[in-house]
Amino acid sequence: MGQPGKALWGILWADDLIFKNNGGDGYRLPGGGLALGALHEVAGAGNGALDGAAAALFTAGIMARTKGQILWCVRNQDLFAPGLEAAGLSADRVIYVEAGDEQTTLACFEEGLRHGGLGGVVAEVGRLSITSSRRLQLAAESSGTLDIAIRRWRRQADAADFGQPTAAATRWRVSVLPSAPLPAPGIGRARWLVELIRCRAGESADFEVEGCDYEGCLALPAELANRPAEARPSEERLTTDRSAQADTRRRA
Repeated sequence: MGQPGKALWGILWADDLIFKNNGGDGYRLPGGGLALGALHEVAGAGNGALDGAAAALFTAGIMARTKGQILWCVRNQDLFAPGLEAAGLSADRVIYVEAGDEQTTLACFEEGLRHGGLGGVVAEVGRLSITSSRRLQLAAESSGTLDIAIRRWRRQADAADFGQPTAAATRWRVSVLPSAPLPAPGIGRARWLVELIRCRAGESADFEVEGCDYEGCLALPAELANRPAEARPSEERLTTDRSAQADTRRRA
């Protein structure tokens, strides 16, 4: 169990807290990581089961880096436990609840958050009203538990609900990208486009990353990680100012 207002440091990155997006700019989540004691939303981008599975693995990687048992509430019996383990979340840490319908799922979600002794709570939900999300947010704040709502819909037309306002601190969308080609026949490490659509006290951003490893860590694709860093405008201005000062001293 965490403390409300604290952040799970480095939860989204292997070694540091700085994201580097396709433009080479640094990005830091407010507080240095995902806020504990807060509601977060994750959804697949729209490519059916493929993006939905990526969203679940993204969530599993986050939960893998917490401590304690994870309560995972599902409506359908299609969660693949070995896949979660490949993303760092071992089966002996997960308590599964097969709720069956939306209302029961939300009730189990809230009850798990109010328990206070869990490392995190995950629930698969379709509709999430502002009232329901506020109840979940208040329950998370009272216990300090990290909670993630994975948004799943029976029909793609229902996905429009994802654009409605909720009390979530962050809202993420995950879509599958082609893996990097290998020098030998085989399947490379999963690659995702992770979009931070909404971030309380922060800015939206998107990141091209390699999927979670056995420790729940993401990674930058090699071609992005090895790219030379671009100078920031502030650094360029500072260098220019120093050069001008040096020229002035030499003339004097």
